Amino acid sequence: MSATNPVEAAAAADKPKKAASVSALNPLDLFDVRSMLSEEETMVQDTVARFVDDQVLPVIRESFEQHRFPKELIPGIAELGLLGSSLHGYDCAGLNSVSYGLICQELERGDSGLRSFVSVQSSLCMYPIYTFGSDEQKERWLPPMARGEAIGCFGLTEPHGGSDPGNMKTHAKRDGSDWILNGSKMWITNGTIADVAVVWARTDEGVKGFLLEKGMKGFDAPEIENKMSLRASVTSALFFDNVRVPEANVLPGVSSLRGPLSCLNQARYGICWGPIGAAQACLAEMLEYTETRELFGRPLSHTQLIQSRLAEMARQITMAQLLALRLGRLKDEGRVDPAQVSLAKWNNVRMALDIARDARDMLGGSGISAEYVPIRHMLNLESVITYEGTESVHQLVVGKELTGQSAF
Repeated sequence: MSATNPVEAAAAADKPKKAASVSALNPLDLFDVRSMLSEEETMVQDTVARFVDDQVLPVIRESFEQHRFPKELIPGIAELGLLGSSLHGYDCAGLNSVSYGLICQELERGDSGLRSFVSVQSSLCMYPIYTFGSDEQKERWLPPMARGEAIGCFGLTEPHGGSDPGNMKTHAKRDGSDWILNGSKMWITNGTIADVAVVWARTDEGVKGFLLEKGMKGFDAPEIENKMSLRASVTSALFFDNVRVPEANVLPGVSSLRGPLSCLNQARYGICWGPIGAAQACLAEMLEYTETRELFGRPLSHTQLIQSRLAEMARQITMAQLLALRLGRLKDEGRVDPAQVSLAKWNNVRMALDIARDARDMLGGSGISAEYVPIRHMLNLESVITYEGTESVHQLVVGKELTGQSAF
């Protein structure tokens, strides 16, 4: 990473010094995973952590309650180089996979909705344009997307399809030098605010990716209301009614489901890290709450039952941290397998959801109040465990790797 990169520049002024020894373990990092990070990775994490503390946490509770995505945070996210951070060139930061994972972890410590925004922009929109797009498409979209001046969304999931992308109904047919696109997509993050939608459709030539631009005739992206999860995120439906798409808006480098599935694998990798941050936020609040909350003449933290539950949270977080870091190192070495990503996504989201649920329970009646973070993280994680492949789907991916037999 160059000295002029925003992430490094923001961190250089006050980067922490590693002590020769520590007198106590960090309760959120019992195995000192941080010491296994490079200096650059540490600076990235610290910079994003400060952004979350200073800019995200003061507004995210109200945003969640009001069902509002805090769009005012986008310029700061872009200025730090967090959009398309793993891509090289086109105004992108060119960070390694572990750094991207740490970005996701810190953002989700703030809220899953914010990590979802960055994940979709980076892994599901910028990545396919970068990987499968023409030079003209890359030059047109990637720099403004990296600067947060253009927002993207990813259209694969359909109302009837869910976990079965092979059952895709959205289709496109050639009409002279253009394509006519019809169909619909569902549960699309960023859809309503997107300037460009990477939409996957069946054609006579295979599954292709189309870059649909906001304002195209026949293209509508209404927001889905009344969500009880990811309320600080924009979730939309996409409808295509004879949308005319020029050939220049078709991704030329792919014509099969390999394209969208490779994008999903990129996004799933980030999700392997993100929920760790949500779990850490819950544990941190429980450590503070149980120390100050007194029942039957003593703080909750002085009881065996509470200590056992806190210890279980720390155990699960530690295993997830080590799993995510190993996965990141494999990815940076070019040796990661999709089944490994599935295992980590399955384990780490389940870990975080269980911790958020238990933390909410430990708060008693206060656990249903957004004044405390567990209920918000718990509700968000109910979506995170579903999207980018449900828990059952990832179990079957691992099962196929173990047995050699597909049970889908």
